[in-house]
Amino acid sequence: MPTNFTVVPVEDAEGSGNSATAAGGSKPVSLGKIFGEEDDEDNSQGLHSGDDSQRESSPFLTSDDDRERYYEGKNMALFEEEMDSNPMVSSLLNKLANYTNLTQGVREHEEAEYEDGVRRVAVMVPQMGTFIGVYLPCMQNILGVILFLRLTWIVGTAGILGTFAIVSMCCICTLLTAISMSAIATNGVVPAGGSYYMISRSLGPEFGGAVGLCFYLGTTFAGSMYILGTIEILLTYIVPTAPVFKEMSNNMRVYGTCCLLLMALVVFVGVKYVNKLALVFLACVVLSIMATYAGVIKTLIGPSEFNVCLLGNRSLKNEMFETCAKTVLVKNVTVITKLSGVFCDNATCDEYFALNNLTEIPAIPGLLSGVIKDNLWGDYGPAGTHIEKKSQPSVQAKDSDRDLPYIFNDIATYFTLLVGIYFPSVTGIMAGSNRSGDLRDAQRSIPVGTIMAILTTSFIYISCVVLFGACIEGVVLRDKFGYSVKKNPVIGTLAWPSPWVIVIGSFFSCCGAGLQSLTGAPRLLQAIARDGIIPFLQVFGHGKANGEPTWALLLTVGICEIGILIASLDAVAPILSMFFLMCYLFVNLACAVQTLLRTPNWRPRFKFYHWTLSFLGMSLCLSLMFISSWYYALVAMVIAGCLYKYIEYRGAVKEWGDGIRGLSLNAARYALIRLEEVPLHTKNWRPQLLVLCKLDSDLVVKHPRLLSFTTQLKAGKGLTIVSSVLEGTFMTRGNDAKTGDKNLKTAMAAEKMKGFSHVVVSSNLRDGFSLLIQSAGLGGMKHNAVLMAWPAGGGLAQDSSARRNFIETVRETTAAQQALLVAKNIDHFPGNHDRLKEGTIDVWWIVHDGGLLMLLPFLLSQHKVWRKCKMRIFTVAHMEDNSIQMKKDLQMFLYHLRLDAVVEVVEMHESDISAFTYEKTLVMEQRSQMLKQMQLSRTEREREIQSITDVLRGSIKRKKPSGAPSLNALCIPEDEAQLIHDRNMASHSATNDRDAGATPDRVHMTWTKDKLVNERNRHREGMGVKDIFNMKPEWENLNQSNVRRMHTAVKLNEVVLKKSRDSQLVLLNMPGPPKNKKGDDNYMEFLEVLMDGLNRVLLIRGGGREVITIYS
Repeated sequence: MPTNFTVVPVEDAEGSGNSATAAGGSKPVSLGKIFGEEDDEDNSQGLHSGDDSQRESSPFLTSDDDRERYYEGKNMALFEEEMDSNPMVSSLLNKLANYTNLTQGVREHEEAEYEDGVRRVAVMVPQMGTFIGVYLPCMQNILGVILFLRLTWIVGTAGILGTFAIVSMCCICTLLTAISMSAIATNGVVPAGGSYYMISRSLGPEFGGAVGLCFYLGTTFAGSMYILGTIEILLTYIVPTAPVFKEMSNNMRVYGTCCLLLMALVVFVGVKYVNKLALVFLACVVLSIMATYAGVIKTLIGPSEFNVCLLGNRSLKNEMFETCAKTVLVKNVTVITKLSGVFCDNATCDEYFALNNLTEIPAIPGLLSGVIKDNLWGDYGPAGTHIEKKSQPSVQAKDSDRDLPYIFNDIATYFTLLVGIYFPSVTGIMAGSNRSGDLRDAQRSIPVGTIMAILTTSFIYISCVVLFGACIEGVVLRDKFGYSVKKNPVIGTLAWPSPWVIVIGSFFSCCGAGLQSLTGAPRLLQAIARDGIIPFLQVFGHGKANGEPTWALLLTVGICEIGILIASLDAVAPILSMFFLMCYLFVNLACAVQTLLRTPNWRPRFKFYHWTLSFLGMSLCLSLMFISSWYYALVAMVIAGCLYKYIEYRGAVKEWGDGIRGLSLNAARYALIRLEEVPLHTKNWRPQLLVLCKLDSDLVVKHPRLLSFTTQLKAGKGLTIVSSVLEGTFMTRGNDAKTGDKNLKTAMAAEKMKGFSHVVVSSNLRDGFSLLIQSAGLGGMKHNAVLMAWPAGGGLAQDSSARRNFIETVRETTAAQQALLVAKNIDHFPGNHDRLKEGTIDVWWIVHDGGLLMLLPFLLSQHKVWRKCKMRIFTVAHMEDNSIQMKKDLQMFLYHLRLDAVVEVVEMHESDISAFTYEKTLVMEQRSQMLKQMQLSRTEREREIQSITDVLRGSIKRKKPSGAPSLNALCIPEDEAQLIHDRNMASHSATNDRDAGATPDRVHMTWTKDKLVNERNRHREGMGVKDIFNMKPEWENLNQSNVRRMHTAVKLNEVVLKKSRDSQLVLLNMPGPPKNKKGDDNYMEFLEVLMDGLNRVLLIRGGGREVITIYS
């Protein structure tokens, strides 16, 4: 027994359906609607698991795809049919209100766990302001190892002015980059990935992937640099007895590897511990800088406790002795000091030691000492050079081979090297944009926090440069490791109250920066891998259950180990400088491109930007790359270029609305406008083809070899538009047009053809072809030639509409001054995978119409299919022509055209018109007259002719005297049936035909020589012996113009068959259609006769302009 039931909507527990309930009242809800909503939910889950590009292109910030309808009332009935695609404003605002400001990775992980049904992770929405969220992270990343370990050495080596130039260039570069980054970051939401996301969405997946990986490598090598700095502080200042190898580089490798594994373990266990320690590390940095400024102030109060011992003008390591003197007086006894014992052995002292005096000077003279004058200029030198005080007197002597406590330059120093070493100290400006998902108001916090952090750190660096040069002695500044001040860091000797403040602060600062790099780099790689633009990186998009990028961390540790094995902070710093500079370069480029293009979506909230600033920043980045190290710069650019090409050819196709696509559109528009400004020169002419392609009933390309031939003719160059016409209206056949266009694209891809496809819907084929010929292309990129297939032979004569369409197409291309190429037997043409090992391409040059006949064989011979075919050119000479001179002239012409071809002149003697020509012309005119008088459509004509011929066959078999059936039985009008009967009964002579009583079984619509001979023999069998001259009275009534044209076609066909029957391709001049449209029916017959017996023919009709020239 069936049960009837009604589903009544109830109040949702959360109140989310109140509006729907209120709108719908207690109206019953259909089951179809309920299950439809379930289907929508299933579909939405499928969308979530797919590509994220749909999420980015959506105007909504959340991925909620519920289809809950808020418009079931009557107030919005006018728009109810559009609500599925265009939601109400209330629905849009509701989605915006539900947006959660989490990073992309956290949000996706939360959704994935919910979908698995395991648990729902409740993530609190973070609320971080400008100071905590952007300013402090940028400060922590910018201030670090270079400030504490290398800045004093750079000041001493480059001088105050040189270092000021280095710091200014680098700080200006990062400031301009920050301005560009602020504009991009405030032009929408920036999820996880930071700079990679900004560059990829602004410049496209190719640039984004390449630069994103460069930024990843830079961040990874930064981790190596921080770890090397940590180990250098540990082994040099904290535990000097820890080294196990005599060579310091080996100690760096061993301890650096252990430190890397320890840090990787901390990152693997949990990032939350790293984040909790971030403020501690930052506090160490701040305390160290404050101690430095306090030490500067102290120099105004009292002298420093550190002194430097000089032998002559050479600086000495004072860790091995306490007294800077050769002898000391102890209880009125002169005693040799420990220092003298180092330089003297068995009463023999080093020559330089003997000739020069020892001098002790303060290491920190102070602000008021005037040492700033000595430190203004640089002091560069090769590796192994003594660190000397130039103003100190010294007597030169031969250096001893003994190991003496002099201080040397460990590496060769020059300005560009110092730029590469210093630049990593200003990186870290992306820290704020990388945390955009954690900010309360990212579009306000990122610009303010980043620019303020850069200004603050720039002030710190510049003030430190000046203060270091004004307070510290030059020989101490050039002492990289502080050997002359009892193995203390040079900046530590200036700090107050103790050098250990700097040692401990810099140690923890380097540790924190290393942990931050090992935390950020794997997440950046994971963001790139999840985008799916680089196939071989997809494995690194996975991680632990909580979303931690385990595989990416392992790769990061492996790359970081490479940097540690280099074992030199000075060698690693230029490497990461290259990668960071390349990243900053493309950030500036992205901002400049978006600004110049003025795309409608470019609406940054940060207004203090300009494309000139971005261009200046981009130029400065590129200059700094080559200033730092030209070979590292080239290597980085090669790596980025290889990644770009790999993503372009193997990566996933992404459409992110990037600026490069907009730049391409602008460049195309500019080029199109320029093309129309001046006429095209003959030297630049190439066939720009409009291919008229026919689709079958399944909307599949009917002649795919037409596309193959187009590819062979174009070789991928120039414009190609493949088009087709569908009969009907666009409203009814719009989907068919899309399907046909898709099939055209598929066929073009199969033939490796580069071009465009276009399917139009028209009320009839004739109008569609006409529209395409007139309007295909754009501006200067319009087609100048039309390629089409010769209509099918069997139905040509029976289909007057196809014949009419073809002839009108010929007329319209001529009127539009476009060349026309018609391929006969196109299905017999070779495919792109075929190779013609021998044969010829024969050109029959009968009339000159622009030289297209000469150019096309040359273009074909460039393709591998036709490459081994020889080119032959035939021309026709008449009785009055000098054929020998014609051949010489043609050979010279081809020589000037730089074409290799065999030339042959064919002589056509004047001859009488043959009876065959007369008979062929007679049959052609009779058939044409019959079709004109019938004035029937294609289907009607076929049905009428077939019915009449069937009746005639039956009457002949029954031998009825009437010879025709009842007209009423056939339902054919009497006058029309009589006309058809008379035309079918017509023969060469009406009287003889009646005597013979023979009637053709059917009307042959396409006549060839064999058909005509067979037909004539059948009549002669019935007639007996017939005098051919009895036909002359009927010949004399023929149109003499048609007779002459038929004579030309027959004679030319005989000559072409004789010479080119076995050629691979024959190119013929295509005669134009008659000006009088009454001769259209005969025109096709002339062309059929002209091509009779040839396998592959290309009829060519020029566009009325020269397309080939002898001039360079």
